[in-house]
Amino acid sequence: MPRPSSNPRIITVFLEGTPLVANKRYSCIGLYNPKSPENVGSVMRAAGCYGVASVFYTGKRYERARDFVTDTKKVHQDIPLIGIEDLKKILPLGCIPVAVELVEGARSLPEYTHPDRALYIFGPEDGSLDKDIRDWCEDVVYIPTTGCMNLAATVNVVLYDRMAKGNNTRSGPKF
Repeated sequence: MPRPSSNPRIITVFLEGTPLVANKRYSCIGLYNPKSPENVGSVMRAAGCYGVASVFYTGKRYERARDFVTDTKKVHQDIPLIGIEDLKKILPLGCIPVAVELVEGARSLPEYTHPDRALYIFGPEDGSLDKDIRDWCEDVVYIPTTGCMNLAATVNVVLYDRMAKGNNTRSGPKF
C-alpha cells in the first residue's frame, strides 16, 4: 500500500509486513535519454556484474532501437530496466541521487564516499544532464580523465569504485 513520504522527491511503495527501511546497501542507475542501445546493453551487463538493483531510463531514443541491444548476458531478465518519464519522479526508498557529470563544483570520484543507497544518474552519450537534474541530486561527481568516456565505460568505473571502496560508505563498515 503506498504511503506518503516526508520528502516530496520520493515515491515510496511499502509491502504489507515489510519494515519501513531495510538495512541494506544497494545502488540503482538512472540513464537520462540514452542514445545508443549498445551502451544500454553494456550498462545492463555492468549492472549484473556489480549487483545493481534496477536501471531506469528516460527518453524515446533507446526504445526505438532496443532490439539491437548488447545485453548478451540477458541481465534484463534479472534486473528491471524501466522506462520512465522523469528521473526526479522516482527515487527508490532511501536512495541518494548522485549525478555523474563533468561540471564545475563536482567532486572527484577517487575522493568520493558513496552513500549506502544510491541512484547514480548518467547523462546521454551526446550531451549532458540538465541543470535541474544536477541541482536535484544531493551529490555530483566526475571521473578525472584526460578525455571523455562513453556511457557504458563511465557506469562501469563508478560501480567499480563503489565496490572497490567496499565499506567506505557513509554509514561505515558493515558487520
